[in-house]
Amino acid sequence: MRSILQSGVLRKTAGAFATLGGVAVFVFFMLRAIPGDAISASLGTEAAGLTEAQRQALEQYYGLDQSLPEQFFSWLGNLFQGNLGFSVRAQQPVLDLTIAALPVTFQLAVFAIILALGVGVPIGMLAASRVGKGRDVFGQALSLLGLSVPAFLLATTLLTYLAVTFGFNPNGLGYKTFFEDPSVNLQQMLLPSIVLAFGISAPIIRTTRAAVLEIRGQDFIRTARAKGVSTRILQFKHILRNALIPIVTITGLQFGYLLGGAVVIEQIFSIPGVGRQVLLGIQQKEYALVQSTVLVIAASFVIINLLTDLLYRAIDPRVRAE
Repeated sequence: MRSILQSGVLRKTAGAFATLGGVAVFVFFMLRAIPGDAISASLGTEAAGLTEAQRQALEQYYGLDQSLPEQFFSWLGNLFQGNLGFSVRAQQPVLDLTIAALPVTFQLAVFAIILALGVGVPIGMLAASRVGKGRDVFGQALSLLGLSVPAFLLATTLLTYLAVTFGFNPNGLGYKTFFEDPSVNLQQMLLPSIVLAFGISAPIIRTTRAAVLEIRGQDFIRTARAKGVSTRILQFKHILRNALIPIVTITGLQFGYLLGGAVVIEQIFSIPGVGRQVLLGIQQKEYALVQSTVLVIAASFVIINLLTDLLYRAIDPRVRAE
């Protein structure tokens, strides 16, 4: 049994490293495929007036004088030493920027997931309880709306309406962490969390509905009904608990997506998270910033998937048995 567990852990660990390696190679060479470089991004049209000696000096400063393989392995070597690079724009190490930005995105993702689960799971269960009836139609319509409405459109509409009508725009005050000003921080996180939760709740509604319908048709549910088990116990102890695996799966995937996919929302609401950090890095052609930040996001996604697998074992004894 122990050898089986060890082999499973080793297999997942090897898969995680292979994934991170693939991400590193992909991001590195895709960035170099984008037209322009750090010199043209920082100087703009003035880059055309550089002399050959000035350009060579700047290429050496930015590390562009090396071949692509040399740049890649130099970057990897620095990563293994804990050096993620240096941001010329911010005049700070990338590690410091990421340490400051990652908790911001993590807080936003947690708030959005909590709101999405609070809406998606109950509505999905209600929709499954009356198939084809009004609550089912409402649940499916809401999930379709969540999948159809672009996040940037909903974000700009809400932000504009509340700012013009009620003068509510806490993001205009400059970002505050929870420890600096809890009240302002929660206000700043409210709207982006709602926007993200609206889109995330759609697949959660659909997954919950499908999982609950599948569990309701099982023999042990009919047996529980025949024994006179109350509706509340039947819904939460028997049906929902056995339907948690697909719900946890979609939640883990959505949470991982939020850690790197909330770029547009962070930009609209001026939230200094890792998504916005990557966007600014791409605009400024800061290769080290983008490469290292994307790799940190990928590592976070891998860790979340591993934690989701562990959560499976806590939820369902059958997974532990396997």
